[in-house]
Amino acid sequence: MGIHIIKMPDIGEGIAEVELVAWHVQVGDMVAEDQILADVMTDKATVEIPSSVAGKVLALGGAVGQVMAVGSEVIRIEVEGAGNLKQNEPPALVNTTQTATNSIATAKTVVTTEAIAPAHPPTSVQAAPVEAPRSAQGERKNGSAPAHNGKAPATLVRAPGDKPIASPAVRRQAWDLGVELQFVPGTGTAGRITHEDLQAYVARAAHSQPAGVADQRYAQRLDEQAIPVIGLRRKIAQKMQDAKRRIPHFTYVEEVDMTELEALRVRLNTLHGKERGRLTVLPFLVRAMVLAVREHPEVNVRFDDEASVITRYGAVHLGLATQTDGGLMVPVIRHAETLDLWACAAEIARLAEAARTGKATRDELTGSTLTLTSLGALGGIVSTPVINHPEVAIVGVNRMVERPMVRNGAVVVRQMMNLSSSFDHRVVDGMNAAQYVQKIRGYLECPATLFVE
Repeated sequence: MGIHIIKMPDIGEGIAEVELVAWHVQVGDMVAEDQILADVMTDKATVEIPSSVAGKVLALGGAVGQVMAVGSEVIRIEVEGAGNLKQNEPPALVNTTQTATNSIATAKTVVTTEAIAPAHPPTSVQAAPVEAPRSAQGERKNGSAPAHNGKAPATLVRAPGDKPIASPAVRRQAWDLGVELQFVPGTGTAGRITHEDLQAYVARAAHSQPAGVADQRYAQRLDEQAIPVIGLRRKIAQKMQDAKRRIPHFTYVEEVDMTELEALRVRLNTLHGKERGRLTVLPFLVRAMVLAVREHPEVNVRFDDEASVITRYGAVHLGLATQTDGGLMVPVIRHAETLDLWACAAEIARLAEAARTGKATRDELTGSTLTLTSLGALGGIVSTPVINHPEVAIVGVNRMVERPMVRNGAVVVRQMMNLSSSFDHRVVDGMNAAQYVQKIRGYLECPATLFVE
C-alpha cells in the first residue's frame, strides 16, 4: 500500500489561490477515480476537484472557508501500489480539518442564548439545543415536545443547518404567532410545513402553556447567530467593497413610458409565444442598450485604473445580474449585438438556469463589458446599482406600474417604469450618461425603432 497526494491544480487565468468551499468526502471514505473530492472557488466560479486515483481517504488538507495556494496539498489517499509520496516528504497530515469544519458548522447553527425571553417577570434562560435530545422522561409521544419558554416546544425536529420548508403564507403566520419554524414538524412533501402543522404545533404548545405567560409575539429576543462569510458570499463582499472603494459612482434616474412596448410584447407572445417562446421585457431592454452603445461607445468599456488604460469594445458582452440561492452572480450574454429578441430570451433563460443550478462555467461568468440588473416586480421606484468593476456602467430596471400621466392635455393611464443607472465618473461624464439613458428611453418608448436600422 502507498500514499497518493493530490495537490491543488493550476486552474489558469493567473489564479494563485482559491477558497475551499465544500468537502464531498471525509477521512475513512473510499473514493473512486474521477470522483469529486471538493469544491473550490476562484474570483470567477466554483471549480470541482476530482480524484485521480481510487483508494481510502487518510487526511484532508484544509477546512471549509480556508484559502489555499495552487500547488498546496488537498488530500492524501491510501492506494494500491507505491503511490506518489516521496520518502523525504512529511508524514500524513494531522487531521485538524474536521475540527475546523465542525467549528464553522457550529458557528452557523448554534444560538447563543434562548430565542425568546418572556416580557413579564423573568424566568431562567437556557441555551437553545443544537441537536434534538431525548427527554429525561423518555421518548416524545404523538409528536409532542418539551415546552419552549412555556410557549413552544424547544426540541429541534431537523438537523442543524437544515432550513425548514414552508410557503410564504405559513412563514408569515408563524411570524405573527411568534413561532420558530425550526421546531415545527412538517407533514407535507419533503417535510414541508403546512398551515395544519403550524396550528397543531401551536395547539400543543397552548395546551402545555401555564396560565399567566405573556404573549410571545411581543417577547424580548436575545438570540444571536455567528455566520462565517465564506464561499460565494465572501467573493460578493470583496467585489462590492472593491467597487465602492475604487469607483466614484453617480446614479442617473429616468422614467420610461412602456405602454407601447408592453402592447407589442403581448401581441408578439400571442402570435409566436407557443412556437418561439414567450418574451419578457428583458430582451427588449438588451436590444435597446446594444443600439444605444453604437452612439455612445464610451459606456461599453473596461477601465484598468492601475494601468490608467481604457479598453473600448465593439462587441457588447452584456452581464446579467442574477440572484441565486448562494448569492448574486453575473453570467454574460456574449455578443448581445448579434441576437434577435427570441435568441436573446433563450440565452437569458439558459444563463440564468446555469447560474442558479451552479453549472455556469468560468467563461460564462467573465468578460462582461456592460451590465443589466433587474429585480422585476421587486424593483422598487429607484435603486443605486453598484458597477461591476472594471466596467464603467450598469443599467438598473425598476418595477413597471400604471400611473396617471398627462398626454396631449388629457390625463391617461400609462405603464411607467424607471431606469436607475450608475456610471464611473472617472470615465463617463454626466452629459454622456444622460444621453445614453435618453437614447435607451427613446427606443423603448417607440419600440418600432428597435427593428429599424
